[in-house]
Amino acid sequence: MASLDRNNKFLLNLVRQTGNNTCADCGIPEPDWASYTLGIFVCLNCSGIHRNLPDISKVKSICLDIWDDALVEFMRQGGNSAAKALYEKCVPAFFYRPQQNDCFVLKDQWIRAKYERREFTGENNQPSYCSDQFESTLWKKGKNKKQFLKRIFLLSRRDFTLRYFIKDDSKLPKAVISMKDLNAVFQPEKINHANGLQISFANGKRTRNLFVYHEKGQVIVSLFNAIRATRLEYLQRKHPTLRDNDLIPQITGRCVKEGYMEKTGPTQREPFKKRWFTLCSMNRKLLYFKNPLDASELGAVFIGTASHSYAAAESGGPSSRGGRWHCGVTLQTPDREFVFMCEQQQEQKEWLEAFRKVIAQPMTPEDYASKILLSSITILRCVNTSS
Repeated sequence: MASLDRNNKFLLNLVRQTGNNTCADCGIPEPDWASYTLGIFVCLNCSGIHRNLPDISKVKSICLDIWDDALVEFMRQGGNSAAKALYEKCVPAFFYRPQQNDCFVLKDQWIRAKYERREFTGENNQPSYCSDQFESTLWKKGKNKKQFLKRIFLLSRRDFTLRYFIKDDSKLPKAVISMKDLNAVFQPEKINHANGLQISFANGKRTRNLFVYHEKGQVIVSLFNAIRATRLEYLQRKHPTLRDNDLIPQITGRCVKEGYMEKTGPTQREPFKKRWFTLCSMNRKLLYFKNPLDASELGAVFIGTASHSYAAAESGGPSSRGGRWHCGVTLQTPDREFVFMCEQQQEQKEWLEAFRKVIAQPMTPEDYASKILLSSITILRCVNTSS
């Protein structure tokens, strides 16, 4: 028992050292598990993924399991920094490194890519997401229908486009999507599939959403990283003087906040209606939809900075216009005041924080161009009672 206590205490001291004090795979602080075949310290969630790789990785709890002297010595000689130098030696700049709050498929495929397929050690051939073209057959939700149908997607780094086709032998694509304003983000809960991916892009004056998935996690994550590779190369050509570190945050990005709120019209005398809202910091737009899986938004609001007279504040109280929710948020713009209602105070707090985060973010030249474009049309397109 003395040896057991000594070994566990030694591991606890080891895991507090720089490099070991965050999960080797998702970066969460204070990992309490370890792979004693890879010599790394990981969190509970990532240890579950390692359990699915029994030929590669075997895990133990630092505190709860028995550690013999040989395993402890192996951990001492290894550690997260040594493993990173080997297994993450050649990670491409565009490759998405999952964090603790990312969905399962991203973390699962990151761990498998590192330790099972050894994609970043420099030993193996170039992965598919590094190729000039990436082709895959995906399940895609119909634009105006609920069912998912098989479609062929072709991504090209030669002309910076993503095409999709209805039939195998079709030469004419159903759509040709430019990398200019494309974004991709995993949405497993919204799409109701563990490998669900949302692809958004500018389609004229509107935003178009595609909802797709593939049964194999490796395929959908490879597509995601292929999109990121293509987007990075597009941005490098568009901004040749900027460094990769400045461009990488612009490749793809999750929305700051999304969910249901109730909205009213421009005169604030119209009845409140429940709508699905998405706030994205990449384009500084608040989009709203009738349903979460709608292909196009009903309206859009550009959100500038405080110096341009944008502000968000709390409001509330019962409404006489049919609204069921009473936790209000007011968004002030130079053109008008928008009033939204949240169901719970926590949602109200989160939306206020999200709006203020975007407002505090400095505007780029692209943001100014987007604001002018959005102002040249109707800022909130469908503001009548049908919206």
